[in-house]
Amino acid sequence: MQKKIARLTPKEILEKEFKTTIRGYSQDEVDQFLDQIIKDYDAYEKRIQFLEKETERLKKEATTLNEQTKRHQPQPQNGNTNYDILRRLSNLEKHVFGSKLNE
Repeated sequence: MQKKIARLTPKEILEKEFKTTIRGYSQDEVDQFLDQIIKDYDAYEKRIQFLEKETERLKKEATTLNEQTKRHQPQPQNGNTNYDILRRLSNLEKHVFGSKLNE
């Protein structure tokens, strides 16, 4: 779930209308609105910085875990296993049937 950071949406900012006075917009109303926008952007900035740091930390952690996983994987012993089994069988046959094989 994504937490809502800002109180305003881009559409609300775009559609915001200010009351006009004799000389134009109400200065206080515009200032209050701009203050609210500035607070929203500060919140976005802090959130972005936090997420960037968290992303960087997680990337480093993933790299470390990948390296550890590669180190702990058993090395395949190609050919040695079959060769050892055949040699043991041969030795066992010689031991059991050795005297009968020469007859």
